[in-house]
Amino acid sequence: MICGLDEAGRGPLAGPVCAAAAVLPGNFPRNILGDSKKLSEKQREAARALIMDRALAWGIAFATHEEIDDINILRASLLAMKRAFEAMLAAFPGLDRSGLEAIADGLYVPDITIPCKAIVKADGLIPEVMAASILAKTARDREMDRYARLYPQYGYEKHKGYPTKAHREAILRWGPSPIQRLKFRIKG
Repeated sequence: MICGLDEAGRGPLAGPVCAAAAVLPGNFPRNILGDSKKLSEKQREAARALIMDRALAWGIAFATHEEIDDINILRASLLAMKRAFEAMLAAFPGLDRSGLEAIADGLYVPDITIPCKAIVKADGLIPEVMAASILAKTARDREMDRYARLYPQYGYEKHKGYPTKAHREAILRWGPSPIQRLKFRIKG
């Protein structure tokens, strides 16, 4: 069995990075999966509901904007993946871990208790990583929508913290938001 691991939110100027872990059954309808960045919001939400309902196990976790500033975005992404894996194990204690191996999207692997390998672009190739990618993206988007209600002047509901022109202009006008990644460079 494979545990897919992926993150969402490495590139934004604000907010947390989110990661997810997912283990799918053999009969999971893989045709609803895909690279989370290429699916529409409606497709991602439909897939998210099915993954949460039918996966053998899943977990979601975050690393905060403060942690990103303290340890850098790569380490924070790997920390979030480790937390997601641990959250999955805590939520699904009956998961059979014998023979379970993890695949993380990217070049690096988190420090977890099962064998793990990194595969670049796994989020477009391996169903379990696709599922993790979808869970991470939808959870982070929901978190950024929550921040949009707290800090409406920044427009987080539209750009989710990514460095769009509107976001950079809001930062220059209003200053850093309370969830700003302060070590990320912001150009006007």
